[in-house]
Amino acid sequence: MAASMASVQRALGKGIIPPLVVILGATGTGKSKLAIEIGKRLQGEIISADSMQVYKGLDIITNKVTAEEQEQCHHHMISFVDPLVSSYTVVDFRNKALSLIEDMHRREKLPIVVGGTNYYIESILWKVLVDTGQQEKAMVGSSIPKDDLEKLGGPELHKRLMDVDPDMASLLHPNDARKIARSLQVYQETGIQHSQLLEEQREQDGADGLGGPLRFLKPCIFWLHSDMDALDERLDKRVDEMLSLGLIEELQDFHKRFNEKMIQDNSQDYQHGIFQSIGFKEFHEYLIAGEDVSQEEREKLKRKGIESLKQATRRYARKQNKWVRNRFLKRPSSNVPPVYGLDVTDVSQWEQTVLAPALEILGCLQKGEQPSVEPLRTEGEEPRNKRSHHVCELCDKVIIGDLEWKAHLKSKKHLHHVRRRKAKESLENRQGAESETSFTPKYPRKAGPTTQVPDKNHDDDD
Repeated sequence: MAASMASVQRALGKGIIPPLVVILGATGTGKSKLAIEIGKRLQGEIISADSMQVYKGLDIITNKVTAEEQEQCHHHMISFVDPLVSSYTVVDFRNKALSLIEDMHRREKLPIVVGGTNYYIESILWKVLVDTGQQEKAMVGSSIPKDDLEKLGGPELHKRLMDVDPDMASLLHPNDARKIARSLQVYQETGIQHSQLLEEQREQDGADGLGGPLRFLKPCIFWLHSDMDALDERLDKRVDEMLSLGLIEELQDFHKRFNEKMIQDNSQDYQHGIFQSIGFKEFHEYLIAGEDVSQEEREKLKRKGIESLKQATRRYARKQNKWVRNRFLKRPSSNVPPVYGLDVTDVSQWEQTVLAPALEILGCLQKGEQPSVEPLRTEGEEPRNKRSHHVCELCDKVIIGDLEWKAHLKSKKHLHHVRRRKAKESLENRQGAESETSFTPKYPRKAGPTTQVPDKNHDDDD
């Protein structure tokens, strides 16, 4: 296997310390800028770990580095997959990336991995993927392709997985067709349960509950973080800059060349390949607007697409930050490398708050010294059951896992349903009370003088 631990040890012997630099951070935090500056100064080469940038096309919307930036430092894994290919997987990425890292070590270059696709980063840092290897090639003719499996739908796939691998099925949501299909594919190609293979991986030396051990000893991890209000403003401005660079024209051209025919054939798919890129699906209504649509309505659809793009970008930034916290900062373990935080809130202070500390940290690590900048402290995490099964009748949803259940109970959608239920119950209670008070029972009076004193109990009932 490429980039084996033996090759890493040989690299360390040549003085390539750290063996790997990884730059994490939400979109818009300047990861590429820092990577280029480090690469120029420390004989480094950059590997893009972005699942959309591997495809040719949509350079503006996927925020690829420019040709001028690529000339400053050698970049890999950008614009080399045909945009019509939908079967490029994280396993394909991992295999190529590890081969590149091994080659860089051989040439005494510093690998710098930059990206925002979480599972791409994980596949390089940890042994977290099941590699079916030669068995996959031998059995592929008798197995159902993953894309075809996904077409069966989550519930049907979940039933099939429950039959062959109930442990894995208990970990996956019944509607997560992609992950379920992957587990079924692993079983088809190896004859071994996916859950069993992952358990064997977790039992390796240096592994933990999340997967196999680290591939590289003492990698240097940087996390570029920012105040979210400042980042939101920056992201909105970046979308405006994309528009000025020709974003709409890029989308229209790409749609005409690759997507128009798919929509006509009813085969358009925004869940696979480059078509799932943030930005493309947000402009779907605008792109398919026919000649019968007025200019006023067309402009309205464009504004709607722009606002949707800004919202999706802000949500994605939060998702990226959440992954860093959960994967690196909430799991204290020898299997989780330290992370150095770099504050990018004030871009006017970038040299002092980002570049200088990063270079100082790397300089100390290369000399075997302790940097003056301390890594971010890890936060303890309570034990949780990842297999617990919860049903929210209010939202009509199935939730797998304690942490996910807690998050759902705090979600806006769930709280909205809770408020509606309380309002409904309150209304029913009021209506019931009004119904009771409107009913006045009639009690017969005993014959006697008209000055008879009323029965107290009867008065109370009335």
